[in-house]
Amino acid sequence: MGTRSAEWYGGAGRNSYIHRAWMRRGLPAHAFDGRPHIAIANTASDLTPCNSHLDEVAEHVKRGVWEAGGVPLNLPVVSLGETQVRPTAMLWRNMAAMAAEELLRANPVDGVVLLGGCDKTIPALLMAAASVDLPAIVVPGGPMLTGHFRGVPLGCGTDVWKLSEEVRAGTLTEAEFMRSESSMIRSRGHCNTMGTASTMGLLAEVLGMTLPGVAGTPAADSRLLEAAHASGSLAVEMVAEDRRPSAVMTRGSFLNAVVALAALGGSTNAVVHLLAIAGRLGVELTQDDFDRTGSGVPLLVDLLPAGRFLMDDLHRAGGLHAVLREVRDLLDPEAITVTGRPLVDWLGAARIHDPEVIRPRETPLLESAGIAVLYGDLAPGGAVIKPAAASPHLLRHRGPAVVFDSVEDFHARIDDPDLDVTPDSVLVLRGCGPRGYPGMPEVANMPLPAKLLAQGVRDMVRVCDGRMSGTAYGTVVLHVAPEAAAGGPLGLVRDGDMIVLDVDARRLDVEVPAEEWAAREPSPAMTKAFAAPSRGWERLYVETVGQANTGADLGFLTGSSGHPVPRDSH
Repeated sequence: MGTRSAEWYGGAGRNSYIHRAWMRRGLPAHAFDGRPHIAIANTASDLTPCNSHLDEVAEHVKRGVWEAGGVPLNLPVVSLGETQVRPTAMLWRNMAAMAAEELLRANPVDGVVLLGGCDKTIPALLMAAASVDLPAIVVPGGPMLTGHFRGVPLGCGTDVWKLSEEVRAGTLTEAEFMRSESSMIRSRGHCNTMGTASTMGLLAEVLGMTLPGVAGTPAADSRLLEAAHASGSLAVEMVAEDRRPSAVMTRGSFLNAVVALAALGGSTNAVVHLLAIAGRLGVELTQDDFDRTGSGVPLLVDLLPAGRFLMDDLHRAGGLHAVLREVRDLLDPEAITVTGRPLVDWLGAARIHDPEVIRPRETPLLESAGIAVLYGDLAPGGAVIKPAAASPHLLRHRGPAVVFDSVEDFHARIDDPDLDVTPDSVLVLRGCGPRGYPGMPEVANMPLPAKLLAQGVRDMVRVCDGRMSGTAYGTVVLHVAPEAAAGGPLGLVRDGDMIVLDVDARRLDVEVPAEEWAAREPSPAMTKAFAAPSRGWERLYVETVGQANTGADLGFLTGSSGHPVPRDSH
């Protein structure tokens, strides 16, 4: 099979001369003899601190590519630092995916190694790889090592929320809180909790898109560099065998990811990311699949935010494969990996080395975990909740709404001592969906009112059309669709309306007479706060973004357009 890059470099004409000559800055002549050219889609950036080590990882990928007879080419792509960019990294996930897709299509490359870590980088790269459908393999950047404060392990993200709430409640001084800052991030790598970055790194492997056994390897572990080398070599083999993302990421692969998401206690953000990746491939996957396939799966991993341990504990306890081996009977046996072999073929040697961190199937943390999908008056398009992160006594609840028309409105009033709120109230935050904010920020896990924190209250029912950090916890209903900015009923709720949550029945309703409901108009304060960009990416995003229940991708980006060789204008 001729390589795609040969369309640029083959022959003696003027155009191929130009393509070769401008690349002859250290490359030998035999680099253009038809051997595979492998792009390294690299999200390393000093402004994406969790990915700052990926340049070193890329060097080891290069060694593997050269060793296998390929030509490695570093390709910096859009990088999104979850802790840095405002208003929210999710605003640019689709842009990062589109840019990476177009760069892969436009350049003389035959395959790609995808280097990501921080929350949006792996989803964006997988979306791009799915749309261009060149042979592709992921090397996840891996989690950081565990830091400690006051002799206690710190879960980055989760313990930020916990410690900040202690300050608000008056049980931790501000000085002590500031002292914890230098302990929180101990090493290179992404969050060490089962947040979105850890979840998507692990699910990339369950989807079949990594070298088996690499996901979850800590960023500071030398074995990650060994795996990067092997991934570079495998990328060359994948080009030779024409093994593409569309052959690897099938419906069975996505259902395997849903099973794994439940067993791992993974982030709710995985729902919008998996839906978006599937949408790029044309794979049939709906929000309801997360409930049908995942809700009865046992929770086996005892990690923050739903549990006690952290990602390097999971790695030493047996890692992803030990978890998957416990639920092997629930996995699609035909779903393959980038090696060409089924995922389940790699699980035979896996063992649980610490049953406190990874529970055996017969003694799970929860019999049924996963994501519950709710419907009802307030969520005709669905909403999601993560029962494992919720308070059991609140999974069936009825209480009066306390409504906030924007994030700014929430911050302005939540700690007002005169706010009419009780522990039974339901906090409703709207205008935070894909279109409304824009970008669907991680604000659904609203901080509780200061006066209730002082009374010892640590959880309340919260409802929002935005997202929740994968490192967060609480009884939070999120991804409400349609969002308020798309005309969803959340925009009609008023203070005092009785909200009824029944997770067992999969319902989210409001008790308002039908005649009154029909006569209501959206809140003017809410509509005034909706995003109304006049230009640039934000305008394109607001005008074309889909709802959370379909993955919040842009309508014109769904589906795969392949990798035809562009016309040569030289």
